[in-house]
Amino acid sequence: MAGIIPTLQRMKFSDIIGQEPLKQRLRHTVAENRVSHAQLFLGPEGSGKLAMALAYAQYINCRHRTPDDSCGECPSCRKYSKLIHPDLHFIYPVNKTKEVDDKKVYSKDFVAPWREFLLQNAYYVSLPDWYEKIGIEKKQGLINADEADGINRTLAYKAYEAEYKVMIIWMVEKMNATSANKLLKNLEEPPDKTLFILISENQEQIIATILSRAQMVKFPRLQDADIQQALEGVHGVNAADAGKIARLADGNYTVALMLAGKTGSGSISLEAERERFIVFREWMRRCFTISKELKEYDKLQETLPLLIGDGSREKQKEMLTYSLEMFRICLQYHVGNQQLVKLDGEELAFIKNFSPFIHPRNIQKFDEELNRAIFHIERNANALIVLTDLSHLIARILKIPATPQPKKV
Repeated sequence: MAGIIPTLQRMKFSDIIGQEPLKQRLRHTVAENRVSHAQLFLGPEGSGKLAMALAYAQYINCRHRTPDDSCGECPSCRKYSKLIHPDLHFIYPVNKTKEVDDKKVYSKDFVAPWREFLLQNAYYVSLPDWYEKIGIEKKQGLINADEADGINRTLAYKAYEAEYKVMIIWMVEKMNATSANKLLKNLEEPPDKTLFILISENQEQIIATILSRAQMVKFPRLQDADIQQALEGVHGVNAADAGKIARLADGNYTVALMLAGKTGSGSISLEAERERFIVFREWMRRCFTISKELKEYDKLQETLPLLIGDGSREKQKEMLTYSLEMFRICLQYHVGNQQLVKLDGEELAFIKNFSPFIHPRNIQKFDEELNRAIFHIERNANALIVLTDLSHLIARILKIPATPQPKKV
């Protein structure tokens, strides 16, 4: 496999896991002098969007680049490797913290933890872990209108030393309409030699006016083989564990690094993943039981605190997202796509037993209700009320038969 990370500092194309067609596409834009001034890197978590954005920007500004990659050694590359190049700028979601409690907060208030966050995690990072890093895991990060004003001021000046000024906006979906509208003029008519790289995991949440002004670069999930080889070759994970982690990560290298205990946050581990499965299994058993016997409601109430956890809304959303993925895995098993189910042991045994109740006639309802719960949790609804209501809805949906029942005459 081309592209594994030999150190946590370098970020050349050759240091990125997989995504060879995208690397080739981006190299061609430079070789043919067709670098679009606004590009949207869109794809699932852990697919390498931020790492690729940095490698691309470094390649464009490298003084001795080859047809295949940046040199990694020139003054520009060295500054990029430390995230201190004066013509490299970042914007990312933030909120007030105990340390930063001003009336208005900006990305620049968190420069030091941001750099540390990226370097510790090899540039494969997640939004919940960023929130945890700066202590806002119980809040929602955002990119406000004042931040957009700051972007416009920053880009009004000439580049200090590079050919291109680069503005990377991580999680651009966290821009509200006001901040997005303030950015539009620069997206439409940017200063000369300015590159916007917008990074997103949710196209539907991006303001339409932003979406229409950026050239989209879609990132697929990573291949299991690429993840496994990176874990073995770079981090020394034994083949058996690397294979299991790659299957569990499901194309998400951020999760793979966490499962392997190789990142700064370590918010996930194989043991933590197992605990999440146990909570899901117990929750589904309670929902199934109350679908038969409403008197079992009290036992459901004993399970809900496990879902609520420490009160972190991001972690509650993660649990619901995990649950949604488990429903989809059950559906794959139900319809005969067992080869797509990358689980084993207790997890696989549960999927086999639970999959008869997850089928094409009810999967859409599960999807709708779980996404609705995520929406309400994100907007600060009472978690106990949301999850109690969701549990009863799941109990009802589980009653839907896999095949239509004959009508009673």
